[in-house]
Amino acid sequence: MEALNDESPSHTAVALEHLTCTSYRNPTMTNQTASRDAAVRAAAFEFLRDQTALHGEILSRDLLSTGFQFEGQRVPLLGPQGIFKPAVLPEMPLTFTTAPPKRGAPPPYDDELGPDGLLRYRYRGTDPNHHDNVGMLKAMQRQVPLIYLFGIVPGQYMPTWPVYVVQADPQRLTFHVAVDDRRFGAGEMAEVEPQIRRSYVTRLTLHRLHQASFRQRVLRAYREHCAICRLRHVELLEAAHILPDGHPRGEPLVANGLSLCKLHHAAFDRHILGVSPDYVVHIRRDILEEVDGPMLQHGLKEMEGRKLVVLPNARDLKPRREFLEERFDLFRRAG
Repeated sequence: MEALNDESPSHTAVALEHLTCTSYRNPTMTNQTASRDAAVRAAAFEFLRDQTALHGEILSRDLLSTGFQFEGQRVPLLGPQGIFKPAVLPEMPLTFTTAPPKRGAPPPYDDELGPDGLLRYRYRGTDPNHHDNVGMLKAMQRQVPLIYLFGIVPGQYMPTWPVYVVQADPQRLTFHVAVDDRRFGAGEMAEVEPQIRRSYVTRLTLHRLHQASFRQRVLRAYREHCAICRLRHVELLEAAHILPDGHPRGEPLVANGLSLCKLHHAAFDRHILGVSPDYVVHIRRDILEEVDGPMLQHGLKEMEGRKLVVLPNARDLKPRREFLEERFDLFRRAG
């Protein structure tokens, strides 16, 4: 799935179109207030589009906290609480945030994907009438687009926009949130019933966010090096799952990951390369016997018998030996 915050004109155009539609206007808001609210949100979307084009899809807390200027007033996108309304907006929040996980601590929010394929986002506190919760409720009633900031690792967030609150559940203290789906204006997805389409897009988006978090946490633990060849160009590094996503124990934990360059990740996934529980690299026998150019020789064959050259410093972040043992058994059978 391509990023929902890409540079394509359709994404920004869809958001701006919705900002001015009749469902956005409400009798309790004057035309002037509604126009200002819409203009701030449009400026925020444009700011994020520019920043992700410049820095990539993960943005720093400092950049988001600093925000942008609107008519001479600074508009931050991130505040001290999960639901955030900058002073420039009169009633409704602009962003809501899932804080990044902290090592050794439970997640600060128990946000999750519901059976309907929509994000469950927790109310602030336990009082449904808290002003932050009331602001989210107004955004739902008026179908105002918001920005979701997903904490990847401490200090780094991945923004997704526009997203919409589509239902509130005060008994369970949760909002149901959907990622905008109208980017599918053509092609096969255009014929899918809107609720199903929205659920599909939200599921894919949350999977992408969690995978990005896994990658950043793994690369950080390996100090942004390939564990096998020590390559340190982040653009060429990936987080490999030892036990894959579909495995019962294939959770996105650092201890279930290896920081590998693109070559060694592809070789690991296809059982050309294996890592034994004692952290030794093995190359499949038919590859060792093959004669080819320098990439095969230096990139793969010379890795045979070497130990991983980079590992996390913390013991609980090192690859779990039982995970490696199960994966290495698959490598042996492939050979």
